[in-house]
Amino acid sequence: MPSINRKRSRALWGQGFAALWAMLAMGLGALASRAEAAPFAYVANSGDGTVSVIDTATRKVVATIPVGKGGGGAVTPDDGVAVTPDGKRAYVANSGSNTVSVIDTVSNKVVGTVQVGNDPHGVAVSPDGTHVYIANFSPDNTVSVIETVTNTVVASPQGGGFPFGVAVTPDGKDVYVTNLYGDSVIDTASNTVVATVPEGNYDMGIAVTPDGKRVYVTNARDGGLHLVSVIDTASKQVVATVAGVGFGPLAIAITPDGNYAYVTNLGSNTVSVIATATNTVVATIPDVSSPSGVAVTPDGKHAYVSNGGSNTVSVIATASNKVVDIIPVGNGPSAVGIVPPPPGVPFLAFNAKLEINYAPNEDVQVFELQSNFTLGSASHGIHPETDSVKLEIGTFTATIPAGSFEGKGFGPFEFRGVIDGVDLHVEIEPTGAKRYDLKARARDANLIGTTNPVQVTLIIGDDSGTVSVKATNLSEVAWLGRRRVP
Repeated sequence: MPSINRKRSRALWGQGFAALWAMLAMGLGALASRAEAAPFAYVANSGDGTVSVIDTATRKVVATIPVGKGGGGAVTPDDGVAVTPDGKRAYVANSGSNTVSVIDTVSNKVVGTVQVGNDPHGVAVSPDGTHVYIANFSPDNTVSVIETVTNTVVASPQGGGFPFGVAVTPDGKDVYVTNLYGDSVIDTASNTVVATVPEGNYDMGIAVTPDGKRVYVTNARDGGLHLVSVIDTASKQVVATVAGVGFGPLAIAITPDGNYAYVTNLGSNTVSVIATATNTVVATIPDVSSPSGVAVTPDGKHAYVSNGGSNTVSVIATASNKVVDIIPVGNGPSAVGIVPPPPGVPFLAFNAKLEINYAPNEDVQVFELQSNFTLGSASHGIHPETDSVKLEIGTFTATIPAGSFEGKGFGPFEFRGVIDGVDLHVEIEPTGAKRYDLKARARDANLIGTTNPVQVTLIIGDDSGTVSVKATNLSEVAWLGRRRVP
């Protein structure tokens, strides 16, 4: 539970806070860049044993990371990569060396290598980020459970016959594992198989809907029909099948609103779009080359598809279901991992300007955030006076407990206090129907390791959003602001 001291914070900020905001309004704030929700995409390249890091704001490769090699390469076209919910780590399966590489997303360097079972493929991270699940295809037929604090394997339950894909339910209670013939369900509390789901042949890709009610599984060879099976998580039975996808459906990803599933068809060089309300294919996207992996950005606006046949990644706009960009990456790109959306109902829009004191010799670390957001259509509204509010800026994280904001009804709402030694001032003000402005200033914040662009995450109750911001240096403004603090 974070410690809060309101009295000290009020004395520290006073007129200095108001004066600094006035300066920002006169032009200093204009130095920062407006940003759209744009995290990084991590693409595993099977041909050269690397991971390409794509900044989805610019759609450019900003780093290439060597990962563990073995057996002719670090990964194969169907291996997995997954990013932790806080965006700080990426886990990549190395089937050739029976290991998993742990990538620090701040430095974009491998900071750990975990020995797992034989021939690892699918990778999934628990919603709380404490465990990573690895499907070991053959001959182990196991699922390696990695504890992320120590990056060690703490359990190896049986995964069924030739486990391939893996996904965790949003409540973190169950792990669904695809097998060559049917699927297995592992209880995360006991790490034992508690159910089997007989369905499909050559089950490959797997994804769970955001509400946790359905699991979608690709059946690469189901009597030549090439289907996607839909599993009800309550009964753990197949309740529907989706025909009409392309040849050899492999990977699958579901949009954050749960309305659509994107399926890569390795054999027909297409991507199928399934409407989950009707479980029918509503679009077929060409212009991809031996597509294998797929991931959707947290805002749901784009799907990233790895093209093993052309050493590229296709960017699909989900509004039009058309390829809007093609990004060259490493040799033989396979899986794609993007930081998952924050828990709860995603914002419809989230924009921000950010200034940070990056100067290493400064005795006070300060950031200034100006942002606006629009709640999603499924949102029931925010209630800062009774909801907890969590703010993540780069390496800094602060949770303002429920009941800490002053204000009622439609607001505005304000918090001034010291949380875990950090002086924090946050203002939330409604600007229209489901639209809000949020301003935040922190003093004595630990920003060590924060680099541009900076990922900003805001969670208010069960509503949330993530945005990537090109921040500017606030060292001069921070110095001016400190002179006003007694």
